[in-house]
Amino acid sequence: MENLNTQTPMFKAEKDNEKGIIHVTLNRPEIHNAFGDELIAKMTEFFRGLVEDKSIRLLTLTGEGKSFCAGADLNWMKSMKDYSAEENYQDSVALSQLFQSLNDLPFPTMAIVNGACLGGGTGLISACDFVLSSDQAKFGFTEVCLGLVPAVISPFVMSKIGEGYARAYFLSGERFDAHQAQRMNLVQKVVAHDELEEAIAFQIKRFLGAGPMAAREAKALISGVMQRKGSGPDEVRDFTCKTISRVRIGDEGQEGMAALLEKRKPNWIN
Repeated sequence: MENLNTQTPMFKAEKDNEKGIIHVTLNRPEIHNAFGDELIAKMTEFFRGLVEDKSIRLLTLTGEGKSFCAGADLNWMKSMKDYSAEENYQDSVALSQLFQSLNDLPFPTMAIVNGACLGGGTGLISACDFVLSSDQAKFGFTEVCLGLVPAVISPFVMSKIGEGYARAYFLSGERFDAHQAQRMNLVQKVVAHDELEEAIAFQIKRFLGAGPMAAREAKALISGVMQRKGSGPDEVRDFTCKTISRVRIGDEGQEGMAALLEKRKPNWIN
């Protein structure tokens, strides 16, 4: 396991070079992994630096200690209290860029929710492709309880839970458990807390069963179809048909089809 130099103790990053997995852990357990402006800047820079690394097959994101992420650091919020409108705007843009940099990673991402996931923490998991949660985790869009609104996280969260659940929970700030989070599509899988490590290993194996380039192509496919949502069916059909035509004749597509016909594992599976 290679320790990656993040130049901050606020989060840890390790790379399993053999499997092509980046493990990122929020590392402020004493304040429930809440984030402030320094962590936001460093993590955004880190995620952006991974985009061109073709060796990465999966990124996992979790929190050290009992919580995943409790949202904003109180000291950071205290400093914001006296910000001007322009300073508030620039601060919010920086936070949005963090979520966007995670959302835009070209390979699969999996959040592992080990405990409380509140406010901005829900923005982080909403920017991930798959969310695995302990049954002991608690969730909430708690901004309104502070006289605020979940504005910056809203595009990422609403892409997962839709308008109906946003109306129900953005407006009340009510906290909810992992099973409700799964019903809302904020979480994809819930397991007993003492089975979390086993579930992580299983889910990683499932992701690594996909062709490395196929997984990236699938993520780009989803993005491409959604971007063309308002276009006519001809444009969407052209995009999807060109995508599969290109992938099918590629090295990985040829290997996958050959493996199926020859009744063997493809070469990306050990």
